[in-house]
Amino acid sequence: MRNLLLISVFLLFTCISCSQENDKPAQIAWDTWGVPHISANSVEDVFYAQGWAQMHNHANLILKLYGNSRGKGAEYWGKDRLQNDMLIHTLGFEELAETWEAQQDPQTKTIFKSFVDGLNAYAKAHPEVIDKENQLVLPITTKDVNMHSMFVVFTRFIAGGDLGLSQRWGSMGSNAYAIAPSRSASGNAMLVQNPHLPWSNEFLFFESHLTFNGYDMYGSTLVGLPGISIGFNNNLGWTHTNNTIDNSDVYEITLKDGGYLLDGKRNDFDITTKTIQVKQDDGTLSPTEISVLKTVHGPVVSKKDDKALALRMVGLDKPNMLLQWWRMANSASFEEFESALKMAQIGFWNVIYADKAGNIFYLFNGLVPKRSHGDWAYWSSVVPGDKSENIWVEVHPYEDLPRLKNPETGWLQNANDPPWTSTIPVALNPDDFPPYMAPLEMSFRPQRAARMMLEDSSITFDELVDYKLSTRLEYANRILDDLFTAIDNSGSQKAKEAKAVLEKWDRKADADSKGTLLFYLWTSKFNVNNPTNFVVKWDLDNPDNTPDGISNPAAAVQLLEATVDEMKARFGSLEVQWGDFYRLRLSDGKDIPANGAFDRLGVFRVAGSYDKPDDEKMFVSTGDSWVGVIEFGDEVKAKVLLSYGNATQKKSPHNGDQLELFSKKELRDAWFTPEEVKANTVRTEIFTGNGFKEKR
Repeated sequence: MRNLLLISVFLLFTCISCSQENDKPAQIAWDTWGVPHISANSVEDVFYAQGWAQMHNHANLILKLYGNSRGKGAEYWGKDRLQNDMLIHTLGFEELAETWEAQQDPQTKTIFKSFVDGLNAYAKAHPEVIDKENQLVLPITTKDVNMHSMFVVFTRFIAGGDLGLSQRWGSMGSNAYAIAPSRSASGNAMLVQNPHLPWSNEFLFFESHLTFNGYDMYGSTLVGLPGISIGFNNNLGWTHTNNTIDNSDVYEITLKDGGYLLDGKRNDFDITTKTIQVKQDDGTLSPTEISVLKTVHGPVVSKKDDKALALRMVGLDKPNMLLQWWRMANSASFEEFESALKMAQIGFWNVIYADKAGNIFYLFNGLVPKRSHGDWAYWSSVVPGDKSENIWVEVHPYEDLPRLKNPETGWLQNANDPPWTSTIPVALNPDDFPPYMAPLEMSFRPQRAARMMLEDSSITFDELVDYKLSTRLEYANRILDDLFTAIDNSGSQKAKEAKAVLEKWDRKADADSKGTLLFYLWTSKFNVNNPTNFVVKWDLDNPDNTPDGISNPAAAVQLLEATVDEMKARFGSLEVQWGDFYRLRLSDGKDIPANGAFDRLGVFRVAGSYDKPDDEKMFVSTGDSWVGVIEFGDEVKAKVLLSYGNATQKKSPHNGDQLELFSKKELRDAWFTPEEVKANTVRTEIFTGNGFKEKR
């Protein structure tokens, strides 16, 4: 009886304690890096708080992004945005957003509404932080979130190549590792998250920590989108990399008598007239009419003489992408996580996964069209649009996709290479899949990724951090012996002078590396990506050691001589430190040394630039964005970096505040436990019913 009484008293106090916890209002604890740690007991409060927090850090950027994604950039900010508006109207995003809102899961609708309510509440409470030119975008609606997600996913990723847009952004890629207990020195699984996208606009990430009913989730998502798209919790984590997937096609169609030919018969276009308002220099609006032509293939995106190009994309019937990410983040086991993956709402991106139970997993994720014929080369080119048999209507189910769980090697990697080289020796056979599934190739960056794994049979957490930050150039390792032989055979004194520098060089792209600039300028002339420059072509049977050899040694030496002349004329020396030329620009206008290099050189620490090699200096503006290195032990251990900082507001102290760490090749601790968050909180905001107020 006494025991029953004690149990009853314990349960009573437990219930009272639970009730008090559940009655606590949502709160945002802001840490010293501008990361919001959000605690809430309902989905509504979690996403309301995240909307508020995103607006606090990125108010003007978010309004710019949503205004552009509405297809009203020209109306708000002028004619420079007209081409973007025309694309959005041509692809029919406004109408598609209305369809999606009618079809979306109720939980998706809840997430979007709560997020939008938080965005608008912050804008109402803090109008002083919003630039006048952006105020006319308000209020934000759930339709804006839908249209922005469409704009990002379809025009920047799924159809970025076919629309000819991806070339503008340089380095759009990612790295990932998953390490099994058998390869880990601690016996714990580990994960590396490392997308590298342009450091501006719709490509910027937002870091946050969400605690929902005591369940922790940490990671990043693109600014303007709710939730966490690359993240981890106490049990598991995942990341994404851009995959070699062809899930949009451009069809060439023949025009005839105001229509187009299909199977030898003339068809009418479905024609819609759209009016776009364009802001003039004097502030007035001038209407511009465009005709949107649609075929059975999809909308016409280009037209010339008697031909036109029509675009067909996957995913137009998948309105719950962000809900899938939410369920992935809330998963507690591989089975739950895989169940979320099988929703198949995310049309792009590989998935690399690790968990506390010791599982590692790779999935060639995405929506791959079922095609009746043809290989990768056929479908990655312009497709003949005159036959209906070329118009696909279905996509492959989850079960058809290349995937690999717990390989014998104990490690998985992806650095934007096809699925076949996710581990070495190769465990996925391309012959087991349709020939259009993915190409056969492995560039120097994934070869570098694989080599670091192959050379270490017992990887510590600190070693994994070092591998992530490695600036060693795989291409230099591969080609310098052949270049040195060519120099020796040439008799060129200029080339021998260069050889002396390159022989002493550490073959890295660290800030103090001498020889990197010489090698980079030579490779810019030599063209790393031209397969005819090599004697031995790339081979799947030897994927991490090919291609090799210089096919035209004399030409390579001549290009090196030209590089010597260039360096002496520009810099007065061949031994210029890489960081003196390659720089990071801080928010105050000052600049500091950078490290890393262009991915074509086979470097894992990708840091690209839109500047030209003949500029006085080059400034990093794309590459390593979000970095997470996580170990799943009894407690999660994580180090992270958001290279450019977690805010874009001009007066924010977190606009660019992590670039110093980037320059030093350092990561920072992810504050994940309640004790860590409390120790590093600089201010706390409490939900009051119509916004957040700072706790005094």
